[in-house]
Amino acid sequence: MQTILFQDLGVVAYNAAWDYQDVLMQANLRIKAQLYNNDAANIPSEDQTENHLLFCEHPHVYTLGKSGHMENLLVNDARLKELNVSFFKTNRGGDITYHGPGQIVGYPILDLEYFGTDLGKYMRNLEEVIIRTLAHYNIVAGRLQGATGVWLDAEIKGKARKICAMGVRCSRWVTMHGFALNVNTDLKYFDYIVPCGITDKSVTSIQKELGREINEQEVKDILWHEFGKVFDAEIIANAEIAQHFNFY
Repeated sequence: MQTILFQDLGVVAYNAAWDYQDVLMQANLRIKAQLYNNDAANIPSEDQTENHLLFCEHPHVYTLGKSGHMENLLVNDARLKELNVSFFKTNRGGDITYHGPGQIVGYPILDLEYFGTDLGKYMRNLEEVIIRTLAHYNIVAGRLQGATGVWLDAEIKGKARKICAMGVRCSRWVTMHGFALNVNTDLKYFDYIVPCGITDKSVTSIQKELGREINEQEVKDILWHEFGKVFDAEIIANAEIAQHFNFY
C-alpha cells in the first residue's frame, strides 16, 4: 500500500496552485532522473519520490488545455474583465473549462510507477473516485464513450451532462493537474465557453441535481476517502505547506 500526502489548500489563485504542483512534480522528476541514470544506490531512502493529493478552490478562471481551441472561449478580454474571470493557457490535456467558487479541484501528483504505468487506467481511476463519491448522494454517474470526466445520463440523447471535468499532464509517469467537481458551482460561467469543446451536452452540479446547497467539507472528506480506496493507498494529512510559497 502506497502513501499519499494530502493537503487542502483552501481558496488559492490558479497560477499559484499550478506553480506549487510544478514544485512537487519537479522534485519527483529530479529523483527519477537519478534513478534513470542508474544512480539509485546513492539516493537516500528519505529522498524517494512522494505522492501528493491537493484539494483547493479557485477564484473565477477559465483554463485552456494544450490541445484546446481559443474559439471555445466565447467572450473577449473586456468581457472577462467585467466578469472578473482570469484566463490561463495550461500544459494539461483537454480543452477549455471553468474553475470557481463552489467547485472542488483535486490535483494528484502521483508517481504512476507505484500505481501502474497506464495513463488510460489512471484516468478511469480518477473517474471512479468521483463516481463513488457521487453515489454517497444517490447520484448515479458514469462515463461517456470517447470523452473523459464524469457524466450523468451519459447515454441518453439530450440529457447527458458533465458534473466533473478532468485533464492531466504526465512526465516520466509523474502526474499533475486533475479533476474539477461541481458541488455548489455557479453554472452560468459555463455559458461563456464551450466546455471541454463539446457543443451538444450540458454541465451540472451536485447542488443542481439535489436541489439544495451541499456541505463542501463533507464532499472533500468522502473524496479523499474514496481516492484512497480506489488507488489502494493510505491518505495522510500533511498540514505543512511549503514554507515561503505564495498562494495568493
